Order: sequence, then structure tokens, then C-alpha cells
Amino acid sequence: MSKHKHDDGPIPRMREKEYQHELRRLHGELVAMQEWVKRTGAKICVVLEGRDTAGKGGVIKAITERVSPRVFRVVALPAPTERERSQLFLQRYVPHLPGAGDVVLFDRSWYNRAGVERVLGFCTPEQTEQFLRTVPEVERAIVDSGVILLKYWLEVSPDEQTRRLEGRINDPRKVWKLSGLDLKSYSRWYDYSRARDEMFRTTDTAWAPWFVAQTDDKKRGRLNLISHLLSSVPYEPLEHRKVTLPKPQKPNGYREPALSTHHIPEPF
Repeated sequence: MSKHKHDDGPIPRMREKEYQHELRRLHGELVAMQEWVKRTGAKICVVLEGRDTAGKGGVIKAITERVSPRVFRVVALPAPTERERSQLFLQRYVPHLPGAGDVVLFDRSWYNRAGVERVLGFCTPEQTEQFLRTVPEVERAIVDSGVILLKYWLEVSPDEQTRRLEGRINDPRKVWKLSGLDLKSYSRWYDYSRARDEMFRTTDTAWAPWFVAQTDDKKRGRLNLISHLLSSVPYEPLEHRKVTLPKPQKPNGYREPALSTHHIPEPF
């Protein structure tokens, strides 16, 4: 597939040069947002959900590669422990919510219960129903506490999902992404569609709406999502300050010794 669908018909995938140019600009805006978050003590929570292979990891990398990890924090929780399974479902996520001056990105989130857990039978229908009934009020409480909550669903077409999964099979850089759950999920496309539709119907609220990003074209999808994120935060443009490097220190008799520590091999 070299093209993806658009309202006005198929358009070519974004070229790498154009993508890098726009991403560089957006990175500058993300830094400006970061400085505003630090200065004002704002709290931002970004939930990233979507189809397998839709590109959540790539979006997160694009968002975080030029900002401070002390401000932007990625949360990707492993499978719950036995003790966590006995707790209130949302309990394990609450400690990871942002405090003042934090931007938290959830690489999958509490919505696991409405998606993979539901489809693959890791929870009962009653547990899913209780979750869908409860989560809108929990999110209202999160928003009422001053958190800017943004929920994104990354959507990819069946053909593109197949192409990406096939591309992982023989690529040693990507094979780690191909889990048994991915293969099981691949055969359940319409079960996931039904779960997604029900999740949207019950949890797309005025205070915490869902936003859908089409990611058959990964580059375009990343830029669109980051642009929307920036437009949803009332940050101020970064004021450029003039910086002059101080004069370097003089050696005052210091001589570099022959280092006796071990050096790594240099095959290149």
C-alpha cells in the first residue's frame, strides 16, 4: 500500500523530508508547552489506545524525543500481579496520574478492560459493564482536579495491519513486538471493532471526549495527533533568550594523562 484514504480520495504518503521538517517545528512547540507546564504547574494526561500496529509507540517516541523525561513521563504498565487483580480495577493507574508540572503519556491505560481484556476473555462481561459504567465519573473527577485529559484512539485499516504484522515476522528489529496476544488479536478484528464502538458510546463524554487519529500513513498520523495535542493545551510560545557562552577555562599547567581504563573495541 503506497496510499491511504482521505475525504478527497487517496493521497500519497508523506515523504520523509516533509515529515522531518514538520516534526522539527512541532518539537519546538512541545518544548514551549513543556516550559509552560513547568512554570504553571499544569497537569496533562494523555491516553493512547488503538488497534494493534496502529503506531502508539511511534507517536510516543515522536512526542518525547526532544523534551525532558523529568516532565514527560511514559506509563506502560505490565500485566497486573495477583494482588493488583484483587484491587479496584482503576486503583493501579491512580498513582501514575500527573501531579503539578507533569505530562503523563499512558501507552495503553485503564481502557485495557474495554478492549483486550474484554475481547480475549481476561475479564467477565459483568466486569466490563461495570467498568464502562464507572469510568466516565472517574474521569470527571480527574478533570475536576485540574488535569487536562486527552484520549486518543489510533485507527489502522485491516490491510495495513496485516502488512505491518507481516513486516515484523522476519525483521529482527521488530520481532519483539510480535507477541502471542498480537497473533490472537489479529483474528478478532470485528470483536475489537464492537468493543471499540461500545467503549466510544459509553465513555465519549463532554469532559473527556475521544479523538480518533487515522494512522495508515504513520508520519501524517503522528503529526496530526501532536498538532491536536498542542492545540488542546493553552501554553504560551517560548520566548527566545539570547545566550552567550562564557570564556573557556585555561589549562593552567594541566596535561591530559594516558588513560589506563579499558577502551571499547572500535570496529567501525
